[in-house]
Amino acid sequence: MIRMAMKSDLDVIDSVALRAIQAMSTSNIPQWTEKYPRKEHFSKDIDKGNLFVFDDGEVCGAIVISVQDDPPYEELDTWTHNSSIVLHRIIVDPLHSRKGIARKMFEFAIMRAKEMGFESIKIDTHKENYKMLSLLDSFGFKEVGFLTSINRVAFELLL
Repeated sequence: MIRMAMKSDLDVIDSVALRAIQAMSTSNIPQWTEKYPRKEHFSKDIDKGNLFVFDDGEVCGAIVISVQDDPPYEELDTWTHNSSIVLHRIIVDPLHSRKGIARKMFEFAIMRAKEMGFESIKIDTHKENYKMLSLLDSFGFKEVGFLTSINRVAFELLL
């Protein structure tokens, strides 16, 4: 169900992203715009081998699992571990919402991080993204600070 994304998935991923962006806007979550994240961002993720898709016969979700911190993460000295993976650009097609897809992608990321020997998972989200905040809380992520350069709240899950 969860596999490495391929270049041939890009058009579908971009369509899913656009629907997710529009749904976020409708829900008053100002995290993304119609310019981000889009096809060019996901293409770079595929080139780096960091993009995975949830595919149950059709691609209906995606997640970036990276072994590199982003430069904004260097703002904080409150991270517990440096041996971490970072999650980004988690999308679920609104046509397939409330089916546990985001939860399954998080479970996959946690399993992958443990298998690779990492000590924690880092992630950031917009302070008004109540859906992601609820998901992070359900997995036990702890807030570690605010990333002022990107206007996001930072979280970490110890493994």
